[in-house]
Amino acid sequence: MASLLPTTATTTLQRNHTICFSPLKPTTPTTFSFLTNPFKTNPAKCNAFLDIIPKDMLDNTLHVDQVLVKFQSVTEDFSDMQRWGFVMLAGLTWLYLTARPGVLGGAIDAFLLAPLQLVLDSLSGRRSLKRTDFVIGDKLGEGSYGVVYSGVLVPNNGGDAEERVQKSGRGKVTKLDVKSKDKVILKKVKVGIEGAEEFGEFEEWFNYRLSRAAPETCAKFLGSFVADKTSSQFTKGGKWLVWKFEGDRSLADYMADQSFPSNLESTMFRRVLQGVNSSKRNALIIKQIMRQIVTSLKKIHDTGIVHRDVKPANLVVTKRGQIKLIDFGAATDLRVGKNYVPNRTPLDPDYCPPELYVLPEETLSLPPEPIAAFLSPILWQLNSPDLFDMYSAGIVLLQMAIPTLRSPAGLKNFNLQMNTCGYDLNRWREYTRARLDFQILDNDSGRGWDLATKLISKRGSQRGGRLSATAALRHPYFLLGGDQAAVVLSKLS
Repeated sequence: MASLLPTTATTTLQRNHTICFSPLKPTTPTTFSFLTNPFKTNPAKCNAFLDIIPKDMLDNTLHVDQVLVKFQSVTEDFSDMQRWGFVMLAGLTWLYLTARPGVLGGAIDAFLLAPLQLVLDSLSGRRSLKRTDFVIGDKLGEGSYGVVYSGVLVPNNGGDAEERVQKSGRGKVTKLDVKSKDKVILKKVKVGIEGAEEFGEFEEWFNYRLSRAAPETCAKFLGSFVADKTSSQFTKGGKWLVWKFEGDRSLADYMADQSFPSNLESTMFRRVLQGVNSSKRNALIIKQIMRQIVTSLKKIHDTGIVHRDVKPANLVVTKRGQIKLIDFGAATDLRVGKNYVPNRTPLDPDYCPPELYVLPEETLSLPPEPIAAFLSPILWQLNSPDLFDMYSAGIVLLQMAIPTLRSPAGLKNFNLQMNTCGYDLNRWREYTRARLDFQILDNDSGRGWDLATKLISKRGSQRGGRLSATAALRHPYFLLGGDQAAVVLSKLS
């Protein structure tokens, strides 16, 4: 951690320091004569300033040379060549342990942060949720393995839920007279469906993992519970996952409206942009959304996780204009091989890249977790599994910019044509006979279109191949800065 001590603080002590610039042997003692005391004319200020600095912090900051002295004492029997070799080995080891997906970070998370989170959650009651803590509201959506509902977390001292909500039918909540902080999103894991229970376990694991490693990328996970009896939507033995309510509309919901993307303008920018024509305004909104998607993907990829199901339906838009990833049941952690089975991958064919698998088909089962974790930087470097998600992100960009591709039929037709064109987006543009509007992507000298062609492609093709999230964020489409300038000008006007 960088020292909190201001640089001027070291000038308050008139000491000579011996600084060793080489790991081989100490250099001649060096006196920094220019380090004069700026408080010389006012010693009271100097003393007052030093009094507010903890003594141990001051000593640690001023005696960095002791580290080098210790190093020399340890390696005093080494030859110069051996010392250099020791330093290089230590540096390479550090680089390897901190390289993506992070062997060192993963070990700290698994052996320190995860147990600490378990203890804190147990003390706060988050690991002891139960059926009676919640009132189930409207059904929001349904997937292959789960059903999503709105709901309310009933406070322990809140009395009977009947007094707080009005019910009709089979326990369906028609009115929630609660503050937003009490609202939650619940997912019921389907009972009796093959693979559903495993899906629920994986989704819970990934939500806990990301709540520690990249909490800003996904909705806040509150925990899970198992229903103790069958009633209303509850089935005895059925598992439920719970998140804090941050929004009940996905990007797909907004895209289904003909007014998209202008229906997200005030949400994304907190105001209506002034002095910007509608075409540029729409381009700015889409760019803001896309930047958030790619940034979130970069953060989860840095932890070794690949989502494998990136699509508008799995991107929640919060009231603060944040785009958050949801539905991690298909995700895999390739740092330890979590939820990875060779030659099998849950996917949505409309958003899946041509390679179909996150790792090459010939990849065998990963070794036990400790070995897999240690070898993960090599696996990641050789196979770039994160590029699986980037293809899906490219499809989302294309859908946002080209209205015709937002319909299921339009997207399926696009995928058929892309297969015919060898997954070359430029070739598809020449091939397709549909009258498509490319105006948003062609703005700013076609930077949006260029980014799309570098995301929607075969892995390893087109010069450097498909862009990673890190490389995509460096693309001129995001670096132009016109969107930020437009927002600033709008606020000033």
